[in-house]
Amino acid sequence: MKLQGKTAVVTGAGSGMGKAIALLFAQEGAKVVAADINQAGVDAVVAEIREKGGEATAAAVNVSRKDDVEAMIRTAADTYGSLDVLVNNAGVMDNFTPVGDVSDELWERLIGINLTGPFLACRAAINIMKDQPGGGVIVNNASVGGLFGTRGGAAYIASKHGLVGLTKNIAATYGREGGNIRANAIAPGGVNTNIQSTITAPHPLGAAALADAGPGKIADPMEIARVALFLASDDSSFVNGDVIKADGGWTAR
Repeated sequence: MKLQGKTAVVTGAGSGMGKAIALLFAQEGAKVVAADINQAGVDAVVAEIREKGGEATAAAVNVSRKDDVEAMIRTAADTYGSLDVLVNNAGVMDNFTPVGDVSDELWERLIGINLTGPFLACRAAINIMKDQPGGGVIVNNASVGGLFGTRGGAAYIASKHGLVGLTKNIAATYGREGGNIRANAIAPGGVNTNIQSTITAPHPLGAAALADAGPGKIADPMEIARVALFLASDDSSFVNGDVIKADGGWTAR
């Protein structure tokens, strides 16, 4: 029970990696606030956790909206008395659209969900965690696209690079003086999740750039959830400001 007595918030918990993380964290003893824009999805996840004897609360959240995010964080603290782990997992893709064809609307949507959302959640969470005796842990689900120039379009790549930078800044500042708050990122490769369904009309130029990287293995969401558990638990107590690639060796070639 690696998270016994901990309270964890997981965004994008209605399906895919977020669902797997929420289920695994609850199995490991965490009290989980499962957040997603899809109310039906998180309701089903919470019901599954409770059926297995765990504790969980559902929150309908659009992570690009400040009020929604701050209410989500308050729900964790008010319901369970603490906030020990924040997993920023919610994210969307952009059909591999290159800079020259990125609309204002696409840019704002991707940055809003993939970067501003995690920033809002981190800010609200840190202002609780920094006053707790045990501090807290932040896990940001980035992407191998946050480390390289392909694996997504311009807006997606920029948002994930930004998320990696945000993670490192939090670690470098709030991890001082005994490591009260740790922040790390996961950089998954291809994962079998609903985000694939958002790739509705791949841009030919962006898709060609992706193809240059060669095919990669596709992970099961639970394989990423186990990495998140490691980073959220005391097993990684001396890991701070790092980015763990979980891509089946895709970027090692």
